[in-house]
Amino acid sequence: MLIVGPTGVGKTELSLRVAEHYQCPILSCDSRQVFRNIPIGTAAPTEEEQKRVKHYFIGTRELEDDYNAGQYERDAMELLEQLFQTHETIVMTGGSMLYADAVCNGLDDLPSVPSHIRASVRTEYERKGLEWLQSEVQRLDPNYWEEVDRNNPARLAHCVELSLTTGKPYSSLRTKTVKERPFRIIKVGLERPREELYARIDERVEQMIASGLIEEAKAVYGKRHLTSLQTVGYKELFDYFDGKYDLSRAIELIQQNTRHYAKRQLTWFRRDKAIHWLNANDDYEKNISIIDDLLRADSL
Repeated sequence: MLIVGPTGVGKTELSLRVAEHYQCPILSCDSRQVFRNIPIGTAAPTEEEQKRVKHYFIGTRELEDDYNAGQYERDAMELLEQLFQTHETIVMTGGSMLYADAVCNGLDDLPSVPSHIRASVRTEYERKGLEWLQSEVQRLDPNYWEEVDRNNPARLAHCVELSLTTGKPYSSLRTKTVKERPFRIIKVGLERPREELYARIDERVEQMIASGLIEEAKAVYGKRHLTSLQTVGYKELFDYFDGKYDLSRAIELIQQNTRHYAKRQLTWFRRDKAIHWLNANDDYEKNISIIDDLLRADSL
C-alpha cells in the first residue's frame, strides 16, 4: 500500500491511521527523512507518532552518507521480503517520487559514467555551486528540469553526467520498464484544493520555525556542503546565516520553494494513472473504507 501526495497534504496522519487499521509497519520513502539530526526541517514523524506505529528508514543514515534511490530500492526490497513473512499489508509513504518509483517499478539500468566526466561535473559544482548544476540541467534536459527536485544536487549531477556521457538528454534514457515485484501494489494519492494546500504549507513552515528549525539548521551549518542538506529549508537558512537576506525573507523563500516543490510533486504523481486519489478533507474512516475496497477488489 503506497500513500503519496504533495508535501503538507496530510500523508503522515492518514498513513498512521491506515497502518493502525491493518496493524502493520510504515516504510518511509522520503529521501531526507532517512538522515539523522534534521527531523524538523524534513517533517519526520515525531517520537509519539513512531510509538504509535513502527517506522523504517527514519533517521537511519548519517548526514555524510551517500544514499540514493538505487540503494533505497535494494534496502527496501530486502526489508519487504522479511516483513511480508509476518504481515499481509505494509504501508509505504513519502513524497520522494523517485524513491517510490524505485520500489514500485524499479530503476532503469543506465550506462556507467566515465570517471573523468564525474570528476569534471563535481569540480564545476564545487566551483560554481548549485546554480551551475541547475542551469546545466535546464540546458541539457529541459524535460527533466520540469520534474526534478531542483535543490537536490545529486539528482541534478546525475542528469548532467549521463547527458554528457551519452550525448542524449537523461530523460530519454529512462525507459521506465516496470520490474515484476513479488507483491501486489495499491497506490493511493492524497489531495486537497491548491489554495488550501499552499496555506497549510505556509503555516507548517511557521510551525517549523517555532519548533526550532533555525537552531537545527545552525547545528548542521558546518556541513552545509553535504548533499543531504541541499534541500528546501536548510539552503535558505544557510543563506540567511551568511547575511544574504534577513530572517523574514528566508522564511518567505522556504514557503515559496516548498510550494514550488509541491507543484512538481503533483505533476509527477498525476502521470501515474494507477494512483487512486482521496480527498484529504474527508474523514479517515471514509478514506480507510475506500482503501479496504481497493484492496479487496485487487485481490479478486
